[in-house]
Amino acid sequence: MPSTRVLLQLWIICQFYLHARPEMSFDLQLPDIRVFRSCNIEKIYQFGASFSDTGNELVEDPTIASSRLPYGESSLQGPTGRYSDGLLMIDYIALAAGIPLLNPYLKDDADFSHGVNFAVGGATALSANGLAEKNIPVTAIDNSLGTQVEWMSNHFSSQCHLDKDCSRGRLNNSLFVIGEIGRNDYNRAFGLGNKTFAEAEEMVPEVVEVVENAVRRVIGLGASQVIVPGIFPMGCLPGILEDFKSNDKSAYDEHQCLKEFNNFVAFHNNYLQKTIITLQAENPHTTIVYADYFNAFKWILYNAPRLGFDATSVLEGCCGNTGPTSDASSTEGCGSSNVPVCSNPDRYINWDGVHFTQKTHSVLATWVVADMIPKLNCVLQVEDH
Repeated sequence: MPSTRVLLQLWIICQFYLHARPEMSFDLQLPDIRVFRSCNIEKIYQFGASFSDTGNELVEDPTIASSRLPYGESSLQGPTGRYSDGLLMIDYIALAAGIPLLNPYLKDDADFSHGVNFAVGGATALSANGLAEKNIPVTAIDNSLGTQVEWMSNHFSSQCHLDKDCSRGRLNNSLFVIGEIGRNDYNRAFGLGNKTFAEAEEMVPEVVEVVENAVRRVIGLGASQVIVPGIFPMGCLPGILEDFKSNDKSAYDEHQCLKEFNNFVAFHNNYLQKTIITLQAENPHTTIVYADYFNAFKWILYNAPRLGFDATSVLEGCCGNTGPTSDASSTEGCGSSNVPVCSNPDRYINWDGVHFTQKTHSVLATWVVADMIPKLNCVLQVEDH
């Protein structure tokens, strides 16, 4: 018979899963996601941009803002290149799986025995050439998703050479997380490229196709479990709210997020989900799961006060002068000298106007893992008495 503890954990997860929709704010008991260890995930391979980067951009440019305090101030490790005051969602997912934090691929002599983080701050889905063709300015370094997939291919080739184990089944207990990715493509399109929403929507099939190709590549290499996250609601990010302020009250939803941006993100996420359905039908022996980052964040926003966040600061950044009430008197961002930092990041959802606080990442990870467990078809290990 299952133990009382296991039954309780199962009940909590079921309740959380059933009541996870954003509009349902009456069930805030977060599950013990250590149950995730029963999924027997031994390695995680993470792709994406700054929401997931554990240090790749720092290796490329040691002078970036996240290389210095107050970034990392809530972590014993201090600044590590993570765009937060501490840990990221992928860190909490790894801990929930019972494996060490993932090292960045570009770190010399790093331990990759439990997976690799290929994500890079500022990364896009489309290549630099693809963006340039759309008259969207690009950076000198192309760390797009295609580049990260090539890094993965090179990594596996080197591992096969060392381990002499290139059997297809070697990745059965591995989890591949393809994103979130695409947000930077759209940020550049709206900001530097001055694109309209209609023009940005024309980019969505191309962006999603890049994600689709990445999923096909990892499946071709033997992946059996693939997570494909959607994009967070851009219209709720303090940086977007500051840069695209509107005097039209109807431009905002009940939480004062910009509706048009969130509707656009919903368009992207819906297109992505349809693509995942197609991929799953074509690959019945691989589990492909959509990770609903959009509704995970909206759930936090709906329940912010009861989760311990300051209700008056849910759309403000903890570090720097960012948010809808910002007067934009300074162009200096978080990590620069004399930039204000809140005294308690755990009371804030947002860290620096774009990225999230450690606490937000922790809650997001709990929501997402609880949502993923039944979809990954994990077999829970029970104890007999």
